[in-house]
Amino acid sequence: MKGISKMRIGSLFAGLLLSATLPLTASVATAEGFAGLLTGKKRLAPITLASGQPMTTAPYELQSGKYYSLDIVSDGSAELAVEGADFFRNVWINEVVINDIEIRPLGLSSLEFDDDGKATITFVTIRPGTFKLRIPGTKSDSQSAVFVVK
Repeated sequence: MKGISKMRIGSLFAGLLLSATLPLTASVATAEGFAGLLTGKKRLAPITLASGQPMTTAPYELQSGKYYSLDIVSDGSAELAVEGADFFRNVWINEVVINDIEIRPLGLSSLEFDDDGKATITFVTIRPGTFKLRIPGTKSDSQSAVFVVK
């Protein structure tokens, strides 16, 4: 230790510490590049509201932590709504767009269509599970949309 100043030891220690943490920070940055919202928004097949017609053709298979866009379209054949407290409690809703008006709600319980039109919901899935949106008062499976979040 003779001949090595305290400043030199400090510089050596700082260099060792930096070289030990570089691989760790590089792997964290790489992992973040593949996680959650950074992978982009996925557009789902629309839900269709029409008198006597099924809402969807198959369940939606989603991943927890991903960002999705869902159109709900009414043909105006009847006054119809969709409700789904379990679904809406287990997603974070970014916005609902109706006629180019963007709504950023704190929560949502249902959407009702008196005429034909379209509402687009963008959301992030929060919790894994199976959740439904359904036409209120109906019992048929065809009058619901099932979301399986893994």
